[in-house]
Amino acid sequence: MRSIFRPGDVKHFTRHVRAEDCASFDSGQVHPVYATFALGRDAEWCCRLFVLEMKTDEEEGIGTMLTVEHLSPALQGSEVHFTATITTLQGNEIICSYEAHCGGRLIARGTQAQKILLKEKLERRFAAL
Repeated sequence: MRSIFRPGDVKHFTRHVRAEDCASFDSGQVHPVYATFALGRDAEWCCRLFVLEMKTDEEEGIGTMLTVEHLSPALQGSEVHFTATITTLQGNEIICSYEAHCGGRLIARGTQAQKILLKEKLERRFAAL
């Protein structure tokens, strides 16, 4: 694992809300608004941008925690800007806080954590399941 970041370092990601990002279940579409589960996926991706630079070829990141406080809607077709900030680096664990904004509004915030592990160790754990 490369130690190239510090608490306070920031990454950005932008999502243009697509139809597949809107709330729908087996019963059909709920509304044309960015779904909480899609927002969580994209928040995790923004935080993972750190891991992609930190891990070596023999390593992989695995998510260990995600919180989503969904505060305001973002309509299909809108642009959502994510900012992830490292809050804690402890051993092989990276913890980030994130915020998502749309049209100048804070629409979500939360925390995400990942651990960087050897791929071999992950494969052994998965094989044992």
